[in-house]
Amino acid sequence: MKLVPLFDRVVLEAVSSEEKTKSGIVLPSAAQEKPQMAKVIAVGPGGIVDGKDVKMQLKVGDVVLYSKYAGSEFKLENREVTIMRQNDVLAIVK
Repeated sequence: MKLVPLFDRVVLEAVSSEEKTKSGIVLPSAAQEKPQMAKVIAVGPGGIVDGKDVKMQLKVGDVVLYSKYAGSEFKLENREVTIMRQNDVLAIVK
């Protein structure tokens, strides 16, 4: 299945987070923080959003940081993805 976001939306897949602390303590999944780093797997076309022309700055394959509670989470073919507006993305990690 291919996911095609609309307007200024992007689809992100979380980059796996650390399961151990720096001191070597293993964290159960319930104690781990929600990841805020993800890989872009699909990008909408941009266009006119709320009366303003939006140019997409992200592309598929970018690794980004995003706001902790931004977007909507979905399960798609055994993958967990987050769909959010481009302006909820804080930075591209290079």
